[in-house]
Amino acid sequence: MIGRLTAIGLAFLAAGCSSSPEDGGAPANAVSNVRLTKAQQRHIRLFTVEPAGYRQRIEAPGTVDFDNNQATAVISPFTGPVTRIFVAVGQPVAKGQPLAAVASADVANAVAAYRKAAVAAANARRVATADRDLAAHNGISEREAAQAETDAASAEADRVAAAQALASLGAGPGSGLSGVIRAPVSGIVVEKQITPGQLLQAGSSPAFTVANLSQVWVLAQIAPGDLANVGVHDAAQIDPGNGTGPFRGTVENISASVDPDTRAVVARVVAPNPGDLLKKQMYVDVSIESGRVSTGLLVPASAVLRDDQNLPFVYLAMPDGSFTRRHVSLGYRDSQNYDVTSGLQAGDRVVADGAIFLQFMQSQ
Repeated sequence: MIGRLTAIGLAFLAAGCSSSPEDGGAPANAVSNVRLTKAQQRHIRLFTVEPAGYRQRIEAPGTVDFDNNQATAVISPFTGPVTRIFVAVGQPVAKGQPLAAVASADVANAVAAYRKAAVAAANARRVATADRDLAAHNGISEREAAQAETDAASAEADRVAAAQALASLGAGPGSGLSGVIRAPVSGIVVEKQITPGQLLQAGSSPAFTVANLSQVWVLAQIAPGDLANVGVHDAAQIDPGNGTGPFRGTVENISASVDPDTRAVVARVVAPNPGDLLKKQMYVDVSIESGRVSTGLLVPASAVLRDDQNLPFVYLAMPDGSFTRRHVSLGYRDSQNYDVTSGLQAGDRVVADGAIFLQFMQSQ
């Protein structure tokens, strides 16, 4: 490409060019219009400026997190020391699968309470059945038989309550002194927070985290100036920068508050995670395509050059066939175009390809 551009430049110089300063007494270093021969004009491309709609792409840094709607912290349901751990971090588990064993008096007490309630319920039911038979043969009053039935129903309710308390501990009537912590959902063990011998407290000691890693959250830090162009349901692209991406996602939520440290607003992007390649706390680059359509005067990025003061300008085709510099103000830029906010108007024709050679010729 460089060789081609150099050849074009040499062709321009070989063919010659002429300057037409606005006044004949312009100094040698003044910037004047450029004229091209017909042969030289074949090496440039003009672009007619017209209003066009476009969608901005908002670039932002982000970090990967678990999808909290599909990640569950496993809390020990009973008190006692850990006696055994059955799983390792990264291991897939099914719902109800044992994760760890805990020596717990809570389980022993719950088993004992259930067994007592079960025996009491069985005895009360036998008494109620016998009293109903006696009442049928006038052996006892109907009132006594009804009371026996009420006592049986009450004892059965106590048995059901004891069974539910036992089930809440993940235990059964045949359990001994050991309680078993089980996976509440299917997924991957992503965190293990206990060790053998560690004393756990019922309802407060986190033991594991089980997550479905097929989908993750990406928390993008949106600058305040870009916030108006980001909306829920906008498409996003995630690049980890390690050759495994890009991954595609969708903006699901925009925070209602500003991060006090970064002054940015977090946009939560939900992204499929094939192969579990996106890891928690991984830094990624996020590119969000705005769902909002903006309108502006777009020119190709190749048409925009910089002068000695680093001010942007384009070469504008004049009615007399010459080309003049026109300084412009630039707004949004994507990979191919600039939005020119001032300096041009619809219908203007600018040099899209070959502008750098006009600049070179003009500097001679």
